[in-house]
Amino acid sequence: MNRDFARGSRAFRGALLTSAALVSLAAATPSLADTVKVGLLVQLTGASSADGQEIVRGAEMAIEDMNAAGGVNGDTFELVIGDTKDGAAGDVALAVERVLSDSDVHFVLAGYASLTGFEIDDMREADMPYMLAGPSGQTAGIISPDPDAYWCCWSLTPSFDAYNTDVTLLAEDLAAEGKIELPNKKVALISSDNAYSNTIHDGMVKQFTDNGWDITVDEVVPFGEVNDWRTILAKVRQDPPDLVINLDYLPANSASFMNQFMEDPTDSLVFLQYAPSVPEFVELTGENSNGVLYDLLGGVLNTPKNPRAAELNDKFKEKYGVESGTYGIGIYEMLNVYFDAVDKVGDPTDHEAIGKAIGETSKQVAEGRLEFDPETHLAKQGDEYFPIQFYQIQNGERVLIRPEQYATGEFQLPPFMKMDE
Repeated sequence: MNRDFARGSRAFRGALLTSAALVSLAAATPSLADTVKVGLLVQLTGASSADGQEIVRGAEMAIEDMNAAGGVNGDTFELVIGDTKDGAAGDVALAVERVLSDSDVHFVLAGYASLTGFEIDDMREADMPYMLAGPSGQTAGIISPDPDAYWCCWSLTPSFDAYNTDVTLLAEDLAAEGKIELPNKKVALISSDNAYSNTIHDGMVKQFTDNGWDITVDEVVPFGEVNDWRTILAKVRQDPPDLVINLDYLPANSASFMNQFMEDPTDSLVFLQYAPSVPEFVELTGENSNGVLYDLLGGVLNTPKNPRAAELNDKFKEKYGVESGTYGIGIYEMLNVYFDAVDKVGDPTDHEAIGKAIGETSKQVAEGRLEFDPETHLAKQGDEYFPIQFYQIQNGERVLIRPEQYATGEFQLPPFMKMDE
């Protein structure tokens, strides 16, 4: 059979229908399996392998905990991994085929598989319950035209709209509070050419422009490994802005950027998208990371007001010797949402009932209060659900500075910035 793996096209997804049909037949079988397999789409060998290792650990920990407790209604669980490598469409399509071709797989999950979310349609065609935590704009764009048709598919990630707007608002709030100065309201904006970063970039351009900021640098680098940022940083230093933003979410790339920024830092607030939440980032930057800001939507809300997060953080660190970033605990919670659905439905092979039960979830999880928007199938966003969280790295530690009701510390002026006396 010829397969076009180049861009995850509809033609390739059609080539998966034979495997999908086998899974659908398995789903119709009324008897319960003794061992229920769970498919995991994960970047094990690509540029995001640090995330991938954490994701596998979160899945393993959830399954081990459930199996040790006797499983659900007597059934135990087993992991089947599909390596999406660097997240290229062909690699994701192969990983999808790998998990869907196993007739004992009755649920699939991913931190992020493709950045366009095309695999959501594969899951729909296979009648396979699926949870992900990838780019929410792409997920909502696929599901919102016909939400009922996508009973299968739900996202732990809320709307990314706050990513587009709230960095601008944070900088302006910090200035209004006298914690920083914005003498020129200039911003240097650097992005990576992928769907996730591009969507946030476009939203930020609009928000900064609407709020009267001058975008002095607007650069996009190719997606993938980037080791040398010095040409772009030279442009930043020619007209030092109040705020420097890099939306390249790969930890190694972001760490290289920060290390090279610190070779001759400008008097600028530095915001980096997502990457500082990964433990690898601080290991690669050391003291150079102090003062860096980042935000999370759907991130672990590790504060005294959310003891669930502290419980899972402690468990993860005790088991693996390192702290979890966003995805280890996120995957753990996604699996527990699935286990709840299996317990409610009683039959893991009743895929449609399982998918609908996932959508009815209402519970406190490590990220906040989890309920799903019925129109987009995204986790609901807001202070009463999943709030946007702003962190600052201070002496190698991640300190939550916003929202104030959950904050574990206060903003500190970065060591590379100064305030006029």
